[in-house]
Amino acid sequence: MSRIGKKPVSIPKGVDIKVDGRVIRVKGPGGSLEVALVPGIDAASDGGVLTLTRANEERQTRAFHGLNRALVANAVTGVCEGWSKQLEIVGIGYRAEKQGNAVIFNLGYSHQVNFPVPDGISIDIDGKANHIKVSGIDRQRVGQVAAEIRALRPPEPYKGKGIRYLGERIRMKAGKQGVAQ
Repeated sequence: MSRIGKKPVSIPKGVDIKVDGRVIRVKGPGGSLEVALVPGIDAASDGGVLTLTRANEERQTRAFHGLNRALVANAVTGVCEGWSKQLEIVGIGYRAEKQGNAVIFNLGYSHQVNFPVPDGISIDIDGKANHIKVSGIDRQRVGQVAAEIRALRPPEPYKGKGIRYLGERIRMKAGKQGVAQ
């Protein structure tokens, strides 16, 4: 049996969970999210916990059991505390600036890159303009937006310039070796 799937999801105070057939609606102080259940997985709410059960022992159903439980737990955490990813910009002259509902990046291209901020996501830039914080209640969307920002200028392996996740280590290459000085 799935170890993750059989763990109950605890419901903190201030969070309301409704099970409507194949959809679980999670509402809390941060907002509301919906999680669709895969056929073969059922949910039941008892007091302060939500448990997910599966209909059979097929391999695919067992895999979806743990997946659905993780998605519901992520939704509960999202409406309570929210999710965030931090990125840093490395490179001389590379910076970001927030203008209205968009972020303007200077990343060494001949032009500025305009990145519109999606609904439900907030992007904060610190004073030095090289630290970016992407936050929101939906874990998947926060990760996707952070990945899209990183893809604007991925870190290169020779000098390490580009946009990277905070704490990400880049494997550096040596460069040219045969040059005598």
